[in-house]
Amino acid sequence: MPGTYKMTEIVGTSTKSFADAVQEAVKRASKTLRNLGWFEVIEERGLIKEGQVAEFQVTIKVGFKLED
Repeated sequence: MPGTYKMTEIVGTSTKSFADAVQEAVKRASKTLRNLGWFEVIEERGLIKEGQVAEFQVTIKVGFKLED
């Protein structure tokens, strides 16, 4: 897979799960970034409201191939 690649860090959120937060982040990134190839979960955290988990948050790095 010769070429040059770039990675960028983004945060995804979901009220359902960490996995859904990743899916949402990748889905959104794919609207503006081309040639996405992989992701790496960097951090997981969440928001608590009234003693309940209200939101799942993930920081991910997405990698993509730069166009020639």
